[in-house]
Amino acid sequence: MKKPTITVIGSINMDMVTTTDQVPDQGETVLGKAFQTVHGGKGANQAVAAARLGADVHMIGRVGDDPFGSVLKDGLEVEGVSTSCVEPVTHKSSGVASIILSNQDNRIIVTPGANNDVTPEYVQQFLDVITNSDVVLLQFEIPLKTVEYVLQLCEEHGVPVIVNPAPAQQLKLESWLKATCITPNESEKSQLFSDSIDSPLLEKLIVTKGNAGAVYYERDKEIQVSSFDVSPVDTTGAGDTFNGAFAFAIAQSMPKQKALLFANAAAALSVGKFGAQGGMPTLKEVETFMTERGADK
Repeated sequence: MKKPTITVIGSINMDMVTTTDQVPDQGETVLGKAFQTVHGGKGANQAVAAARLGADVHMIGRVGDDPFGSVLKDGLEVEGVSTSCVEPVTHKSSGVASIILSNQDNRIIVTPGANNDVTPEYVQQFLDVITNSDVVLLQFEIPLKTVEYVLQLCEEHGVPVIVNPAPAQQLKLESWLKATCITPNESEKSQLFSDSIDSPLLEKLIVTKGNAGAVYYERDKEIQVSSFDVSPVDTTGAGDTFNGAFAFAIAQSMPKQKALLFANAAAALSVGKFGAQGGMPTLKEVETFMTERGADK
């Protein structure tokens, strides 16, 4: 099996995770059960997910010149992600995410920090990395002008690009059309895309639906790809695992339906451990899981 080359352009954050039995109402204070700091950011998470599966992954992003910055960069390198395109921003904090885990669900506030410095000018330095990629993966925790710039670059150079529009922000139709695939969850789809959307864009959409799997569209027909029944411990990184695994599968030219089943399996495995990156599986783990579930046919 060919080892794919994937470039992820996106956020690198430190996740500050509080576990609690009760989410406080406005003005209310409650006691939490546990607190941890774990490596995160949608870009970094998706890069780790693809690297764990065996891809050759390049991360393009920024960190702050604070203690979090060096720890985050080192963490990516430990996972086998190339950080030659990750540079610190002087006098700026690294991105952070404040996460509340409660009742097998999560609520997240992201403060971008150095991620705001992933500008078109910064990304332009790494044109060779982008154009030599099998797939480029984008999210919306960096400036939208950078997302639009990368979409233009990828179109010009014939590089497939997957856009994970999270958190939900609107692009111009001409930018959406440059994407190869767009992977919103149900909430993001309802915010960004109407049901009467033009067919060329509809067929780029892949809507993730949590434990209900994912859907895609062919000739205006919705096709469901089932997920796998598991008992979740922490759902924080499931969507990022899905996107990293889907990029890995597409980079190996898997048909869309097979790629989505593979991504669903990886996401299902990811929720079995704590932390956005904690449960991200290896290729062997995904293949074994799919064989055990009879989904490798």
